[in-house]
Amino acid sequence: MITFQNELSGHYPDSSIGVLIIQDVSNTPNNEKLNKIKHDLANSLREKYGQLSSKELKQVHPLDVYNSYYRKFGYSYHVLLQLESIIKGKTIPSISALVEAMFMAELKNMLLTAGHDLEKIKMPLHLKISTGKEHYTNINGNEMSTISGDMMLTDSEGVISSILRGPDSRTRISSTTRQVLYTVYAPPGINERLVYQHLDDIEAYVHVFSFESTTHLKKVYQAINNQVLYSQ
Repeated sequence: MITFQNELSGHYPDSSIGVLIIQDVSNTPNNEKLNKIKHDLANSLREKYGQLSSKELKQVHPLDVYNSYYRKFGYSYHVLLQLESIIKGKTIPSISALVEAMFMAELKNMLLTAGHDLEKIKMPLHLKISTGKEHYTNINGNEMSTISGDMMLTDSEGVISSILRGPDSRTRISSTTRQVLYTVYAPPGINERLVYQHLDDIEAYVHVFSFESTTHLKKVYQAINNQVLYSQ
């Protein structure tokens, strides 16, 4: 399913990537059961982290790992900013159920995740180190270039996501998505078991509104040699 370039070993030797494929999904625009879970999750996050300062929140694991990764490129980890907004009272937005399931798990576990329409992807997939010369259209429709030294995921047609620039537009989840691929970037310092538990959460959220869907693949790969660390 995914192959990894050896060049990763010199940059991020202990990194991993989680992969979740769910088939026969229905991407509803709104679901009452999911809305209730979103409401409860937001309250839980406020109760758990509401007393922390911004500095203290940045030190919570695994936010600390992503903050370190982003900071060396001069960026801020956007999931941290989104989490802070929820803690301050903002509601978790209603987008589409497949995207919401991913976003909810991101807020809960703080792990960077990208979602794709599997049927729009041209296999095989490769995890690579970007050169800064790759170009793609991001999920907002803007033409982007990669950042040298960043981790990115490509298919046979080009980049489908990178850590710093986010997912692409070509393979984005839409209302017609029936096969969904979620990928989780885990830089060095994040335990593979945490990544797998994160996949469990996304899967559980999807089953709330798409109970007839089936999980085709759920694995965490070691980035260096494509070894499967956890799987179903």
